[in-house]
Amino acid sequence: MPVYNFKKMAPVPSAHDLVDIVLTRTQRRTPTVVHPGYKITRIRNFYMRKIKFTQQTISDRLTTMLADFPRLSDIHPFYSDLCNTLYDRDHYKLALGQINTAKQLVDSVARDMIRMVKYGDSLYRCKCLKRAALGRMCTILKRQKASLSYLEEVRKHMSRLPALDPNTRTLLMCGLPNVGKSSFMNKITRANVDVQPYAFTTKSLFVGHTDYKYLRWQVIDTPGILDHPLEQRNTIEMQAITALAHLTCSVLYFMDISEQCGFTIEQQCNLFRSIQPLFANKQLVVVINKIDAQPWDTLDANYRTMIEDLIKESGSNTSMLHMSNVSEEGVSQVKNHACDKLLAARVDSRVSGNKVDSVMNRLQVVYPTARDGVTREAYIPESVARERRDADGKEKKTKSRVGYAPTVNDSEDEADETPPESEDEAMDASGAAARKKTARELMWENGGPGVWAPDYREQYDLEDPEWRFDAIPQILDGKNIADYVDPDIDAKLQLLEEEEEQLAKEYEAADMERMEDDDSLDEMEKAQVAEIRDRVKITRSYKERPGGRNRPAMPREIRGRIKDCHDDGAKLKASAIEKRMSKVGVDASQMLERGRQRERDAPREKRRRARDEKDADMEDAGPAGADEDMEDGRGKSKGAIKRQRKEREQSVRREKSQARSHSRPREPSEMGLKDEDMAKVAKKVEKQGQARWFGAGGEGDHTKSVHLVKW
Repeated sequence: MPVYNFKKMAPVPSAHDLVDIVLTRTQRRTPTVVHPGYKITRIRNFYMRKIKFTQQTISDRLTTMLADFPRLSDIHPFYSDLCNTLYDRDHYKLALGQINTAKQLVDSVARDMIRMVKYGDSLYRCKCLKRAALGRMCTILKRQKASLSYLEEVRKHMSRLPALDPNTRTLLMCGLPNVGKSSFMNKITRANVDVQPYAFTTKSLFVGHTDYKYLRWQVIDTPGILDHPLEQRNTIEMQAITALAHLTCSVLYFMDISEQCGFTIEQQCNLFRSIQPLFANKQLVVVINKIDAQPWDTLDANYRTMIEDLIKESGSNTSMLHMSNVSEEGVSQVKNHACDKLLAARVDSRVSGNKVDSVMNRLQVVYPTARDGVTREAYIPESVARERRDADGKEKKTKSRVGYAPTVNDSEDEADETPPESEDEAMDASGAAARKKTARELMWENGGPGVWAPDYREQYDLEDPEWRFDAIPQILDGKNIADYVDPDIDAKLQLLEEEEEQLAKEYEAADMERMEDDDSLDEMEKAQVAEIRDRVKITRSYKERPGGRNRPAMPREIRGRIKDCHDDGAKLKASAIEKRMSKVGVDASQMLERGRQRERDAPREKRRRARDEKDADMEDAGPAGADEDMEDGRGKSKGAIKRQRKEREQSVRREKSQARSHSRPREPSEMGLKDEDMAKVAKKVEKQGQARWFGAGGEGDHTKSVHLVKW
């Protein structure tokens, strides 16, 4: 049976969230517009599809929920009883049964309402039936609020349960609280169980893993158990009882002979006797802990006799060991002894089973029989034995070098065993043929791998062997780079470096002069200079920042105007300008006087320009009026001419007023467009964007009336 992974269970939504999920999915995955002009069959199918989709979505959600939660009758008895201890088996089954009933009710409602929609004779009736069906389904889901909340809490707790395999090799620790179980687990596994000097620090099962004889072992730390009847034990204690009852393991019963746990040795023996039925068919090890505080030899004889009698009563499967978590004395012995006992018990159980006979029938062991009674030793040829003996007649040890590279530790005799290459042999001083050194030998002589590399130019096959070690020219685009190298490049580089040094010295001298000038100032002037430099630096950085480039420039006609005459802190006011300029050490009196002069001259210039325009209009109107008099044969009075001029001025003033209140039509080039066609395309895109803002909202089933209704 595999390890149960409860972390894969999907979260259980609340009743309100489940209703939102179902209705939102129905709205997104089904059509949303229907016309009264459609045939009645099409209208019926539209609403039937919505009901079916809603029912299918609810059914899928609830089915997945029921499949994720384990069935207590199908899982291992350990997990079944653990769920009963933690969550109450009856409440658990009742919640799942209510969810299953809700799924069946939703299917029944959908089936009945679809049958009624099939006989709907109008869009309004079909829509009412659809609303009734969805409302009844949502009501059924809302009634499961308590069950869904309970199942979500169960899922959260089950996801935190340890990944425990009930059938693997297991060491189970039990005993009274605070006797050293968690400390022992931290010693032999990589688990990090909380250890505190008070009872019931461990409130649930903890699982760790250790290795012994190349096998993975599961170590379980259980909460402490108190000595009272089973009916009075709480949920924390029942977890340990459940593990003892259902897991095939080696049990380690811890006893604190120093009585630092708060329980006497007699109470610990009484607990052992009360839970002794749970140790049946299990390998039991009684661990005498905390011998660093109370050695076993110095323990009272009555207590020692009590513990030994307890072990004799429990049977032959029980053994006793001593250990201390503080000094780590006997920790590894306890672990090894418990593992060996469980391994032996598992082997015995398999051998005693029926499967061994079926396997042994298929095994056949064959023993060879002797041909005769002659003893035959290994035969070594004489030539081989002669080669193995040295000059003293002793057998020399040789090492095969086939497939291995020579090393610096190889002897010369072993190196000479390499057969010479006849074509590469050279003559030594005595005239005898000397073997040429190989590249490997040269490598070890010149520093070893990574230090020496062979020179392959020696193997070049050229017309003249002396050309082999010449420098190879570097060719780029068919030209030799050496032909373009300036021979005076070093001298020119030296001149440039000297010039750079001279410029650096001049800059340093100028900097020193500037510092001397600053020294001649008094403290007030130095402070003003420092403030001016800081403000200039801030202004420069503000202008250079990227964000300042995207702002529109201030128009010229309002740059010199005051933003608000009632605002004393306006930046464009004369007093504000004078104050800001005086802060940076600039006299702004002449600039302000020039601005005041321009303000005084502006009204007179405006009146003069208006008078000139009026005179021009009079000159233009005079000849035209004379021509009209001559054409019509009758003249105009001065009053008529004044009224005509007044109407013209009013029309001009009205046009200017409209220009200020309404945007004038502009040419395409003024709007950044190429021509009239581009302007039409831009206007069309603008209207499409506005349609998304103003006209795309409405209920999912809104109707659109038509003039002609066809049935």
